[in-house]
Amino acid sequence: MRKLTVVIALVAVAVAVPAVAPGKGNPGVIRSGKCSGGASWKLKAKNDDARLEIEFEVDQNISGRRWKVLVSRGSTVMFRGARTTQPPSGSFSVRRLVANPAGSDRITATARSSVGNRLCRASLTI
Repeated sequence: MRKLTVVIALVAVAVAVPAVAPGKGNPGVIRSGKCSGGASWKLKAKNDDARLEIEFEVDQNISGRRWKVLVSRGSTVMFRGARTTQPPSGSFSVRRLVANPAGSDRITATARSSVGNRLCRASLTI
């Protein structure tokens, strides 16, 4: 009976581990929402080997609009700069691949448009 219990436990672990192990099929954490003025945002973060892949996207559906963007992890700024929405979708994205120390990470992103004073605020914890 004890051998049967051990076998069942090993099978349960073998089945459960791939479901939680990070890998190419792991989408990570994805959050999305609305900005002021009708634009929308999406913030994604996932483990990529010993690194953290972060992507922030804003979709305004109007090409050629300039946005000031800030992406940070805690108090560390990972990107500060400007992006312009591109055809055909009228969106832009910022992607960063950074070191991933142990523990959870709080990622925040903001974008402010130069026209119409639209504001996007996004955050997630991974």
